[in-house]
Amino acid sequence: MIRSFKGMKPKIDPSAFVAEGAVVIGDVSIGKEASIWYNCVVRGDVNSISIGDRTNIQDLSMLHVTHKKHAEDPGAPLVIGNDVTVGHSVTLHGCTIEDGAFIGMQAMIMDKAVVGKGALVGARALVTEGTVIPPGTLWVGAPAKYKRDLTENEIAWLGRSAGNYVRYSREFLEDEATLAQDLSNIP
Repeated sequence: MIRSFKGMKPKIDPSAFVAEGAVVIGDVSIGKEASIWYNCVVRGDVNSISIGDRTNIQDLSMLHVTHKKHAEDPGAPLVIGNDVTVGHSVTLHGCTIEDGAFIGMQAMIMDKAVVGKGALVGARALVTEGTVIPPGTLWVGAPAKYKRDLTENEIAWLGRSAGNYVRYSREFLEDEATLAQDLSNIP
């Protein structure tokens, strides 16, 4: 479901894939070849959400924001860069995820935290409010702690992850088109 809220309508690039059952509400922008998978909630009702090009938000993830308390307070919008992989059942709340980062399954990233370019947050990690994760590092645990710098092989793998999901989304879009064509041929 794609829904406006208080006059704010999601802006979704025509090349993006939004799966059936995903909910996208309000002040949300979704970039080129990005994908929002099954049963995700992307709720830009009290602040903005920006999802970059080729970024994938995997099944059951929840994205939300923190409201502006007064005119000078920006609250906590959600900003996700390009080529980001957000694993299954992740919660992102009013944080910044920079280009090429990878967020492991069931991780939770809280308000005003920043995950640096090409960083990896491990599965089930809890990145607490205001934490800044440097680029190219691995953080794990609850609360998340620095584990080590990523290896060259891990960095290369992160670069392929977003591309894989672009390919998957194209395959789903092609399959939808084939299904629509098949259904149109039924008398």
